[in-house]
Amino acid sequence: MQAARASTDPSTGPAPVATRTGSRLTGSDRVIAVVSHAVLIIWTVIIVVPLLWSLLSSFKTSSEIISGSPFALPESWQFENYVRAWNEAGIGRYFLNSVIVVAASLFLVMLLGAMCSYVLARYQFPGRRIIYYLMLAGLTFPVFLAIVPLFNILRDMGLLGTLPGLILTYVAFALPFTVFFLYAFFRTLPQEIAEAAAIDGCGDWRTFFSVMLPMARPGLASVAIFNFLGLWNQFLIPVAINTNQDNWVLTQGMASYAGAIGYQIDFGGLFAAVIITIAPVLVVYVIFQRQLQGSVTSGALK
Repeated sequence: MQAARASTDPSTGPAPVATRTGSRLTGSDRVIAVVSHAVLIIWTVIIVVPLLWSLLSSFKTSSEIISGSPFALPESWQFENYVRAWNEAGIGRYFLNSVIVVAASLFLVMLLGAMCSYVLARYQFPGRRIIYYLMLAGLTFPVFLAIVPLFNILRDMGLLGTLPGLILTYVAFALPFTVFFLYAFFRTLPQEIAEAAAIDGCGDWRTFFSVMLPMARPGLASVAIFNFLGLWNQFLIPVAINTNQDNWVLTQGMASYAGAIGYQIDFGGLFAAVIITIAPVLVVYVIFQRQLQGSVTSGALK
């Protein structure tokens, strides 16, 4: 009888089972945490090691880069590598051209993409689905198939080899992805807030710019990062249509400089040019990643 009471006593019977179940769950969670942290550490090493090697090499002489240890500190910090890459190799001029082209393209594609995706997501009108599917079709069109007709169109318009022609081309190729990404994001925003703004007297333009656009800030930050990376690293389009060397962007200048470096043996200047190319990407990510942590609350409060 005592054994029966002990087995049915709620204070003693179920406790070991609950403890064992909890230990199994804790153990599985611990395994998942260890595996995920191991994968993240490996991925971090894969990314950080080449960056560290490039950074250290940018302050070394060519002989140190060739014969020394890749991760050894330079005997003397060669800051003139950056000066030589910026001035003698023309990286400074190409860098300025890239900043102008990418900044103008990013502003236009984000503005036009946000407006187009908002209208397609929130308004009902004939042909809405057709426009959306045409935008999706733009994602499936390979860039290299458009090079020849694009070259002829820009030449006939007098924009071949110019920065405005390159900006328009960048906007055209980045717009479908922007609309596709933001369309789904605007669909998730609450319609009640837009209706409340209309009741308060806001028109369509003010509702979009003052209420709905701030609520879409996380989505805008995400697509802005993707667009910036794609535009900053674009190589095929500039090579095909940006034929004027004075208007070369950074990828064209880096390709030309790397080809010449094979004969001049100035690897220190080459690595310095690589760091100059990478730095803006890191800066933009640091700026926009704060926006990725936001929510729709800030826009709703407005």
